[in-house]
Amino acid sequence: MPESHDEVDRIVHAWGRERPDLDFTPLQVLSRVGRLAKHLDRTRRMAFARSELEYWEFDVLSALRRAGEPYQLSPKALLQQTLVSSGTMTNRIDRLVDRELVTRHTNPKDGRGIQVTMTAQGLSRVDAAITRLVDAEADLLHALTPAEQESLASLLRQLSLDFD
Repeated sequence: MPESHDEVDRIVHAWGRERPDLDFTPLQVLSRVGRLAKHLDRTRRMAFARSELEYWEFDVLSALRRAGEPYQLSPKALLQQTLVSSGTMTNRIDRLVDRELVTRHTNPKDGRGIQVTMTAQGLSRVDAAITRLVDAEADLLHALTPAEQESLASLLRQLSLDFD
């Protein structure tokens, strides 16, 4: 095989030799997506760790940051954005309160509701983490031109719409 082939090409070639009756086109696409996802996960964890955040902490803090000032959401809104269970979110909020990255207080407009608000320390950490993340992800895509990145994003969006 030529040097411009990757490990997925080698795997697909070997399977094609052993099982010529099957179409391995899906493997060519999705095996690469899976391999890239592992690199992306590692890159993200490193970017978050440099900001002294765990992956899940970034997830919650980034939801609050995207909400805009005063960087405040209800636990229910956080659940919807992070796709975790209610018990998991309660645990995450408790841990973020302990780390002084968020505060939790009663909603003044509704005495029964709770609001989670990001602290200045949480804002500083999530802003540092997103800057590091964007830089690191740009490095991962360096082999593609901006037009190729747009094209790939469009194709992946089209594919992901079936799952969302």
